[in-house]
Amino acid sequence: MGSFLLIILSIWGVAMVAWFMVSKYFKASDIDRVKARLLGTSRVKSAKGKKGEAEKQVIINQTDTKNQFAQAVVEKYQLGPKLAILMEQAGLHWPPARLIHLTIMTLGSVLAIGWLFLPIPKLVTLVAALVASTLPWVYVFRKRKARLHKFEELFPETLEFVSRSMRAGHAFSVSLEMIHREFPEPISSEFRRTFEEHNLGLPIEVALQKLAKRVPSLDVHFFVSAVLLQKRTGGNLAEILDKLAYVIRERFKLRGRIRAVSAHGKMTATALSLIPVAVAVLMFYTNPEYVKFFFTDDVGQIMLGSAVVLQLIGSGIMRKIVNIEV
Repeated sequence: MGSFLLIILSIWGVAMVAWFMVSKYFKASDIDRVKARLLGTSRVKSAKGKKGEAEKQVIINQTDTKNQFAQAVVEKYQLGPKLAILMEQAGLHWPPARLIHLTIMTLGSVLAIGWLFLPIPKLVTLVAALVASTLPWVYVFRKRKARLHKFEELFPETLEFVSRSMRAGHAFSVSLEMIHREFPEPISSEFRRTFEEHNLGLPIEVALQKLAKRVPSLDVHFFVSAVLLQKRTGGNLAEILDKLAYVIRERFKLRGRIRAVSAHGKMTATALSLIPVAVAVLMFYTNPEYVKFFFTDDVGQIMLGSAVVLQLIGSGIMRKIVNIEV
């Protein structure tokens, strides 16, 4: 019975991978046609020449008809807008239902494998399945963090580029369009989208506010506020952008110093968090009968669960202490 279920799960996994590859292949031509109509054929062809450049669609499909159950969950709890913003910030062209679908798939797969093939208690299997179900979310948040960090690194140079182009006589909106050709991702796609939204009729103030919503960075909020204030009261926007770029660079320097000072605290927190795990592994190899109490006895399972929860809380508190925002 176990071998039959394993074969069924393997066939299902292979079929899902094959379906994903085939659907991605057939959708590529449709996406290219949409880009050609939105951006113009010549621009799409020139943009394809940039190595590693990921174009963003101006209009993003928010539904996924392939995952009906996940789509129903998204619609019932109204998760679509929040998950769509999260996908945009991570640079992933996923519909919101796909993240829910991956979470449910991971949870069900780990539960099936643990209950059918592994001789471990059901409580441990449930905890492992819950932890594994967070892996898609961890992946998305890591992509989001890396993309925002890269954006913040390139942002001061972008502001100086806009300032120089305005001093050369270009309009502010034209400077935004030039960023798309001169800078790599994610700066390129974000400012291209801002320019395209403005070019299609959206006021520049609204387009910049949407940029600040897609990129939740304090530096971007400063930039948007400075531009909006200059448009209302007047002033030298090029000089304002130069000073803002200087302030952002100084904040980066201060942040680097704080990271160097707090590195010892982070190492201490990591060591304290790993000590119980190392002791448990050593005890399992030296005295397995003593450790089995935590898996076979009901009281031991409660003690193990409480220890894991308290360890996670302690690790979170220690990381919060050494995490200093600038």
